[in-house]
Amino acid sequence: MAQDLRILESLEEVEPAQWDALARGNPTLSHAFLDSLHRTGCAAGRSGWTPRYPSLWENARLIGAAPMYVKGHSYGEYVFDWSWADAYERNGIAYYPKLLVAVPFTPATGARLLARDEAAARKLAHALLAMAKESGVSSLHILFPDERDTQVLRGERLLERAGVQFHWRNPGYRDFADFLAAFSHDKRKKIRQERKRVTDAGVELVRLTGRDASEADWDFFNACYRRTYREHRSTPYLSRAFFGMLAQRMPDNLLLVVARHQGKPIAAALDVFGEHALYGRYWGSVEYVPGLHFEACYYQGIEFCIERRIALFEGGAQGEHKHARGFLPEKTRSFHWLAHPAFNRAVDDFLEREGEGIAAYVDELNERNPYRR
Repeated sequence: MAQDLRILESLEEVEPAQWDALARGNPTLSHAFLDSLHRTGCAAGRSGWTPRYPSLWENARLIGAAPMYVKGHSYGEYVFDWSWADAYERNGIAYYPKLLVAVPFTPATGARLLARDEAAARKLAHALLAMAKESGVSSLHILFPDERDTQVLRGERLLERAGVQFHWRNPGYRDFADFLAAFSHDKRKKIRQERKRVTDAGVELVRLTGRDASEADWDFFNACYRRTYREHRSTPYLSRAFFGMLAQRMPDNLLLVVARHQGKPIAAALDVFGEHALYGRYWGSVEYVPGLHFEACYYQGIEFCIERRIALFEGGAQGEHKHARGFLPEKTRSFHWLAHPAFNRAVDDFLEREGEGIAAYVDELNERNPYRR
């Protein structure tokens, strides 16, 4: 049957049901999530994210697609190539624009070749590389692919980069006490003390799905989110309009944890979840309470996963402090192609050395496993 490759400049060109059928149940890849980023301008041409989604069709049926953007910067990616861009600039070569296949502002693993089957995935991979070569951009970058797409992309002989995140796995814990029983004595005691400090401070934690959260809850969360970015002297990527649109379009995939003291909200954390995984995203507070960050961002999410039998909790980028709280190191992958042969070789050499360091780091962390052996 004849297949047709088209470039989509907007997800409004695709029926949500057809798109979501290829997303493998990952809410960060859903039509609603990505389209909301575009419609609110958070990931759009004016913010340096121009959608150029290659899509594969069989007659009127979508059988493959990739969330690809033309990027004019490297913000919001969580796989850092600033040093590569600087090296290009010092040598009088333009690094931007580049092509990026990723979910904007979301360092979560998942499909990057959203495809009906492996054959369609391979066609998409070929198409991505061909587009990069034909368009005259400096490079192509594919971030945080899942295992199936990793195997397909290795067949394209792209440069492969390793990273580390901290993920929590649920083997079927009955409750939080059952989870704690798996820890060594010292680690278990520390977590109990952290949770007790929050309780003793008179803080109440409430878990709300997007369907339960009020406009006031979202207003407060947005204020916390923006405050966190200000404290780090950075500019927030997302807007109140985006959070509101998510609450309307995918309320059953949002977990909002709100901390209250004497009836007043003092902190909030946002997670996105599906049937198989919960993805930690953003946090902020207006009042300091010892241990509250760990409670709102990790322990409440773990309890939620146990209650709903969700198997995986991805804690987001960075954060070695997650390790002592049950999140173990897992390697992430990204794939890269650079048009300039000399730079491609130089980056390849760098990635080999970096990969050796990542492997040693993971080995060291595994030696300090917080669980009972």
